[in-house]
Amino acid sequence: MVIRKAVREDCLAMLTLVHELADYEKAPQEVTVSLSEMEDAGFGPEPVWEAFVADEGGELLGMALFYIRYSTWKGRRIFLEDLIVTSEKRGKGIGKLLFERVWTECQVRGYEGMTWQVLDWNEPAINFYRKYGANFDAEWLNVSIINPSK
Repeated sequence: MVIRKAVREDCLAMLTLVHELADYEKAPQEVTVSLSEMEDAGFGPEPVWEAFVADEGGELLGMALFYIRYSTWKGRRIFLEDLIVTSEKRGKGIGKLLFERVWTECQVRGYEGMTWQVLDWNEPAINFYRKYGANFDAEWLNVSIINPSK
């Protein structure tokens, strides 16, 4: 197995992982992104995300998708959007390799830090992040607004 940068041809398998994560998080209906949107957003003329994938003989076992976020208080940070390992391969160190690869990328680029979200009921993920000394912030609320024309 190798950890490598994602390429356009990985998008279908990555989207399959996203659907698997949505099922795990009990929100399968929330995934509305199309394959073409994902490909364009990652590999089109103005890419907005990057990813590392865990590849075993051409099969994607996991992914870590991230983008650059800017904080007026802290500067550039990586926002880890999704860290996903397919269910049958969890607990084998793949998530650790992906997470550490993104964290290394953050340090190499000289960014101030890395941010992500975790559901409050996802104890395996919370315990995983605690091993890295992650700070959990219960003060801020997630806020979003949806474009009604989409």
